[in-house]
Amino acid sequence: MAPTRSARSPNIARRSLLRGGAALGAAGALGVAATGCSKVPTGDTLARLKSQGTVRLGIAGEAPYGYIDDQGKFTGEAVELAKVIFKRLGVGKVQPVATDFSSLIPGLNSQQFDVVSAGMYINKDRCAQVVFADPEYQMLDSFIVKKGNPKNLTSYADIKRTGAKMATGTGYAEIDYAIGNGIPEKEIVILQDPVAGLNAVESGRVDVFAGTALTGREVVKKSTKAEATEPFAPLVNGEKKVDGGGFAFRKLDTGLRDAFNVEIHKMKKSGELFRILEPFGFTKSEMTTLTAEELCR
Repeated sequence: MAPTRSARSPNIARRSLLRGGAALGAAGALGVAATGCSKVPTGDTLARLKSQGTVRLGIAGEAPYGYIDDQGKFTGEAVELAKVIFKRLGVGKVQPVATDFSSLIPGLNSQQFDVVSAGMYINKDRCAQVVFADPEYQMLDSFIVKKGNPKNLTSYADIKRTGAKMATGTGYAEIDYAIGNGIPEKEIVILQDPVAGLNAVESGRVDVFAGTALTGREVVKKSTKAEATEPFAPLVNGEKKVDGGGFAFRKLDTGLRDAFNVEIHKMKKSGELFRILEPFGFTKSEMTTLTAEELCR
């Protein structure tokens, strides 16, 4: 699902998000062409990254996790955090490589990136394909709806009950949450990103776009026609689900993941992690002590 920035405000106009997405798509195509390879490297990945001085970071062009800002600069929560941690691990340069969200894990495992972070929730299915660092944040869901929330949509059960037309993003966890609440998969509209979701709600093509609370509240800030609902924990099998997002690594790269974890835990303890994430709209309620092990169950 689940994209960081520099110290500037994350309140980005819709147009710049769209422009950034297009630019990211182009950069992603170039990045794949330039960096893809067919052989899986062996040995110490961290040593290799130190030697080459660059780590390729897979992102999905979504604010606030990883995107291009108004000045044409790659930034976002994931990008800025990666710069700090990898510098401390002896890798001086982070090279963001953009792709569609659904292509991130396949791209990681086919060597297009060395690590992935794009607001990606840690869950059992993904843990079967990659290894995750412990999450840097936890996240609730929220809906983008028309001003005044005319259908009173505050949960997936409400969408099912009212027959509201729902949209969400490609590969988002919200698809499973909707299906788990009885919404047929064929009735869920899949859109490129939350900006497209906002446009669809404003135009009346859909009643609701489901995504993370953080993304929802940022995207609607300048809208006069739409709003974000209060954050909520989706019900999954009758239990509330709180998600956490983190960096993903190839299965063989547990050493790199472990070194990354050491640094992120230091930053959690010192408060530095929150200081990096706060300019991108994160609040203290989204800081977490959850572990990847817990979320992988």
